Amino acid sequence: MDADADVEKGHTNGYNPSEGGHSRPGKSMSKALSKAFLSAGMVVSVKNVTYTVINSQNKKESISLLKDVGGYILPGEMTALMGPSGSGKTTLLDLLAGRKTVGHMDGQIAFAGNKPTPQACLYAPHLSPAPEFCPYATACYVEQFDTLLGTLTVEEMLMYTAELKRPISQSHDVKKAAVEELIDVLALEGCRNVLIGSALSKGISGGQAKRVNIGIALVTNPRVLFLDEPTSGLDSYTSNEVMTVVKQLASHGITVCATIHSPTPYCFNLFDRLMLLLRGSVVYFGPNGKLAIEYFHTRCPSIAGIKEGENEAEWIVDLTTQADRQGRSVDFAAAFAGSELKAAADKELEQLLVEAEEMDEATEKDMAVKRETVTPFWWALKTLFKYRTAKNYRSPDYLGPRVADKLIFSLIIFTLYWKVGKNMNPDNITNIAAVLFMWVCLPAFGAASYVPAIVLERPLFVRERNDGLYRVITYLVAKILEELGIALINSIVFANLVFWTVALKGSFAIFWLIYFVTLSTGIVLAYTVAALSPNMDVANAALPTYVVSLLFFSGFLVRFDAIPNYWKWYSYIDFLKYAWGALMKNQFNGDRNVQFVEGTTVLDYYGLAGINPWVWLVIEACFFITFFGFAFLALSYVRHVKR
Repeated sequence: MDADADVEKGHTNGYNPSEGGHSRPGKSMSKALSKAFLSAGMVVSVKNVTYTVINSQNKKESISLLKDVGGYILPGEMTALMGPSGSGKTTLLDLLAGRKTVGHMDGQIAFAGNKPTPQACLYAPHLSPAPEFCPYATACYVEQFDTLLGTLTVEEMLMYTAELKRPISQSHDVKKAAVEELIDVLALEGCRNVLIGSALSKGISGGQAKRVNIGIALVTNPRVLFLDEPTSGLDSYTSNEVMTVVKQLASHGITVCATIHSPTPYCFNLFDRLMLLLRGSVVYFGPNGKLAIEYFHTRCPSIAGIKEGENEAEWIVDLTTQADRQGRSVDFAAAFAGSELKAAADKELEQLLVEAEEMDEATEKDMAVKRETVTPFWWALKTLFKYRTAKNYRSPDYLGPRVADKLIFSLIIFTLYWKVGKNMNPDNITNIAAVLFMWVCLPAFGAASYVPAIVLERPLFVRERNDGLYRVITYLVAKILEELGIALINSIVFANLVFWTVALKGSFAIFWLIYFVTLSTGIVLAYTVAALSPNMDVANAALPTYVVSLLFFSGFLVRFDAIPNYWKWYSYIDFLKYAWGALMKNQFNGDRNVQFVEGTTVLDYYGLAGINPWVWLVIEACFFITFFGFAFLALSYVRHVKR
C-alpha cells in the first residue's frame, strides 16, 4: 500500500515503521499543503545564554539552570534538544518561545537577528504573502500536555482557534478551507467529528490529541514551531506517526525545534541537528547521526561503543545519563567548548547574525509588534459564545451543578415554609426572617459550584492567553455573561416558586432581583477565590470560610445593634447584610411592620426601619462590580503556573 493510499484510509502521512530510515515525507503531504501553508522559516539564534533562578531552599542564593548556551536553529530543519531530566532542555525551549515567567536571563536570543517583543510570536501582520492568506505568526509553541476543549470536536477545535487567531478581514470560507487542509495534512479526517473528550469522558486518542495540538499551532502558519516533548505519553508507533508529520512540515520551510527525551530510532533519525545539554551546559551541538556518535567516541569516551541491537538514540541517552550521574557534566562541557565543532558553530552563528542585520523591513516591524491579539474584543467574545457557551448550554454536566442545588433548596423552602408569610403573629416572625435569611445564604454557598470553571480550566486559559487568543477581560466577560444567562432563568423560576408558595409580602420584583444579584455576586466571588487559589483544595476551603464569616454579620444571627464596635466595619462590607436587610424591609414595610419583641416593631428590632430596599439592592450590586474587578486583577497578575 503506498503513502497516498495510507492517507486515504486515515493512516499516517507516509509513515511506515517497517521501512525505517531518515526523513521520508509522504507524497500526500506535498499535495495537501497549499501556498497558504508554505511558511518561510527564520533563523533562531542563541548566544551566550545564562539563566538563573532563586534557590527555593535558600532565597539568598541563585541557581544557574543554563550556562553560556549557544547555537542556532535553521529553517527547513528539525533540531532536537536532548539531555537527561533536569538538564535544562525545557528551560531553554521556554526561553526561546518567550514563555518564562520567573528567573533572569543574560545573553541573546534572536529571531532573524532581532529580539522580538513577547507579542511578536503571536502576531506578524506585515508578513502576509497575499491578502487572502493568513498573516504569518512568528512562532508557535506546542505544549507537552494537551490543553484542549473537551466539549468540542476536532474540527470545531481547529475552527475555534482559527476564528480567534486569524484576522476578521478573512472570510469564514477562507478559514474553513485552512482548517480542511490541516485536517488532511494531520490525518485527522477519521476523527474530525469526534469530541476531544477529557479524563472523565472518552474522546480522541493520545496521538490524535497531539496532532490537534500541532494543528492549533499551525492555524496561523508559523515561521517557527517549538514542541515540548511531543512524544510524551505516546507509544512508539504513534510517536513516529506524530514526528513524521512534524518532519514533513519542516521540509516545507518551517523552523522546528523540539525537546525529546527517549526517542525511537526512527524518530531520532528524523532530526537534522542535535543540541545535548548536561546540567545546563552544552556538551554537543551539531549535525545529528554519525558525526554525533564519532564526536562522543573521540572526545568523551565513558562507555563502550554501540552494541549489536543498540541504536544511536539509546547510546547517546545512556552516555549522557551516565555522565550526569557520575558528575562529569563539567568535563563534557569543557570538552565541547574546546572542540573544533564548537568553534565552527560559533563562526556559523556570527555569520548568521551578520546576515540577519540585512533583514527586510516587514520582518523588522513584526519583531517589534506589541498588539497581543489578532481579533478585537467583540469578535473574541462572539467566538467564545459561539463555540464554548453554546456547547455548555447543551451539556448536562455543565448545567446540572448550576441548577440542581437551587431546585432542591427551593423545594425544601416552599414545602417546609408553606404559606408561612401570611402569618404575622410575633411567634412566627422568626420563621419569616429565617426564610429570607436562607434565601440569600443559599446562593452564596452555591458559589462553590462555579469554582471549577476557573481552577480546572487554568491550564487551558494559560495556554490560550500565551497563544494570544483573547485578553483577560474578554475571557472574564464571556464567562460571567455565560453564567448570568443561566442565573437569570434560575432566579426567575425559583423566585416565583418560593415567593407565591410561601405567601411572602411586598414587591416580587425586589424579592427576585435580590436573589439574582446575590447569585450573580456569588458567581464573581467564586471566580475571585478561584483565581487567587493555587488549586481546588485551597479554593474549596477559602470560599465557604469567607461565606460563613458573612453570616455572622448579616444581621440575622446577631442584630446590627448588638455587633461589637470593633466588628461593625465588617458588617458594612458584608453583601449578605444588604441582601437580607432589603428583603426584610420589603416583607415588613408599612402596616406589615408589626409588634415583635417588648413593643418593638420587627424593623426597629433588627435596625432596618430607616433603610430603602432599592438603595440596598444597588449597594449589593456594587459588590458584584467590586468582585469582578478583583477577579480580573487576579486572573491578570496572579501567576500560579510558573515556568
